[in-house]
Amino acid sequence: MPSPPRLTKAFFDRSVHAVAPDLIGASIFVNGVGGMIVEVEAYHHTDPAAHSYGGRTPRNSVMFGPPGFAYVYRSYGIHWCLNFVCEEEGSASGVLIRALDPTAGLDQMRQRRGLDDARALCSGPGKLGQALGVTIAHNGLPLDRPPFELRPSRGDIPVEIAIGPRIGITKAAEHPWRYGLKDSRFLSRPFK
Repeated sequence: MPSPPRLTKAFFDRSVHAVAPDLIGASIFVNGVGGMIVEVEAYHHTDPAAHSYGGRTPRNSVMFGPPGFAYVYRSYGIHWCLNFVCEEEGSASGVLIRALDPTAGLDQMRQRRGLDDARALCSGPGKLGQALGVTIAHNGLPLDRPPFELRPSRGDIPVEIAIGPRIGITKAAEHPWRYGLKDSRFLSRPFK
């Protein structure tokens, strides 16, 4: 039986607003640990909440490169957060991966997170980064090669997408650029 297809860089070479909802139901694995993406947020370069909004810096330079690469940053000096660079080179737009339904490597995730509750393992971008073992070492790595493995939504599972405002930000918080798997128990926060 052939292995399922992988997402390629071409998948990310589109509007961040097309990529973000298309990631719901897809799967991500980092060194074999991961699960189904159930929540993301889009950040366009024209958006004051985007890290690229003020221009290129050493911290955000990966966002200005070609699509299909990981952009990893530290939030509040504590958590590593995983983003996927989208759109053409120079656009500096990306999708923040906010939550997963964990399906592979749960023992490793539980050890990394220091808890047993599967629902709480990846229900937020910082938790997800810790559970998957994401660090600054993953910044700038291509998403179509190890240690990453991204698979499209299987197609046999219906994906109903909830849409709402992004959370945890103060600038442009009203934009409805947060996408999630409707009624998933693994969301970082329910949609209203």
